[in-house]
Amino acid sequence: MGKKIACVITDLFEDVEYLEPSRAFTEAGHEVVTIEKEKGKTVTGKQGKAEVKIDESIDNVKPEDFDALFIPGGFSPDQLREDERFVDFAKYFMDEKKPVFAICHGPQLLLTAKTLEGRGATGYKSIRVDMEYAGAKYMDKEVVVCCNQLVTSREPKDIPAFNREALKVLEK
Repeated sequence: MGKKIACVITDLFEDVEYLEPSRAFTEAGHEVVTIEKEKGKTVTGKQGKAEVKIDESIDNVKPEDFDALFIPGGFSPDQLREDERFVDFAKYFMDEKKPVFAICHGPQLLLTAKTLEGRGATGYKSIRVDMEYAGAKYMDKEVVVCCNQLVTSREPKDIPAFNREALKVLEK
């Protein structure tokens, strides 16, 4: 049975870090719902290769209506973490132990939500120190799965491992 996955995203996301996992999730029978400040808006990836039409506004969704959270990297997570609505949305998934998939700079949203303390995780090398200061157990690996709930990866080349582990978590 397919799961409903919330994807928080805005302009300047890393194109392949949205496109490839999103494709893997939908091909496996899951539904990916894109969420931004404005429903119907089109957001553009930082490489200019992807445009995503936003399905829902953050004001019109509740985290309890979703089975998992997906946070692509790029500059998108840093922009989203300026808005408490997105921070609270992400915090809900971590607090409720629902699956969370964050790649590259995606963990920045989880840092702001103060949810990485004591958790094994990885992310892009430039946020390593931030993750360590937040109390995460940073691991320089292509994919880290913590508590069969949090799946993190470092960069685009890690996407195959990220997708594989995220799909395993969704099976449970």
